[in-house]
Amino acid sequence: ASVNQNSNLPAREEIKRVLICRPNQRLGNLLLITPLVQEVTATFPECKIDLFVKGGLAPIVFQNYENINHIIELPKKPFKNLIDYFQVWIKIKKQHYDIVINVDKGSSSGRLSAQFADAKYKFFGEADETIKLKHSDYEHIAKYPVYEFRNFLTKLGFQEKDSPVPPLDLKLSLAELAEGKKTIDKIVPNDKKTIAIFTYATDDKCYSETWWEEFYEQLKTKYQDYNILEVLPVENISQIGFKAPTFYSKDIREIGSVIANTEIFIGADSGIMHLASASLTPTVGLFSRPNQKKYAPYNNNSIAINTNTSTTEESIKVIDSILLGKN
Repeated sequence: ASVNQNSNLPAREEIKRVLICRPNQRLGNLLLITPLVQEVTATFPECKIDLFVKGGLAPIVFQNYENINHIIELPKKPFKNLIDYFQVWIKIKKQHYDIVINVDKGSSSGRLSAQFADAKYKFFGEADETIKLKHSDYEHIAKYPVYEFRNFLTKLGFQEKDSPVPPLDLKLSLAELAEGKKTIDKIVPNDKKTIAIFTYATDDKCYSETWWEEFYEQLKTKYQDYNILEVLPVENISQIGFKAPTFYSKDIREIGSVIANTEIFIGADSGIMHLASASLTPTVGLFSRPNQKKYAPYNNNSIAINTNTSTTEESIKVIDSILLGKN
């Protein structure tokens, strides 16, 4: 971390403008910075936060975050929109920030924007061995920025926090949650509780139809006193041939509100899995890639299952223990 060591330590009230750089347009990656935004807000309750991102999803994800000031969006295809692209950089240069945080240390445009911005304190995100040794979950992409930010603040003279990292949070309003309940009641008009499944994912993260059909049959047999609701992807594909009642929407807040009204969400590692986690529903993430420690859903009894080493029966036992914990 680069800290201007010679400057006098700031008082909490002095930190008024913060820039968080995460120039990425994917839903999952935007949701994964919600813990850092909550951390910054909890530390500096009066501050205004600007987000430097890509694409148009951030205003929807951060709709109910009161401390968010400007969302500065890089166009998804910079070379098609060169003027917009340069205007974004000019916008960053014009502001005066107290702290600039680059979230992903591997992102060159993130580092560049942090360098480019005018700020008293800059934090580029450095792998710090001492922090790594202190936290067994340091590898997690939503958690290490929070641990590093806390460590960075100790260099500015603040006391280090050791509370758990905040969860991913879409901050759904009571009205949104009530709408989600109405939607579910329309699809499955009964008094049973509902289990949400999401059978799609991109590339090799997607399980085959055979895998899902077997998994779905086992769920159906085991949980006859629950509804099983399939949340469909934007591609409108079902790996179980639309055998379960389905919910389809392109509105991520609406999808989040529906999942928030279910007892548990089960799905492969995807943006929708992070959305489920951010709707604060216990989330079971199915992982076939070795990136479980980086993206595992956490909080609220959420868990990642490595399907290379776990059988469907073992996965159902895990789901069972989560559901029993809720009852």
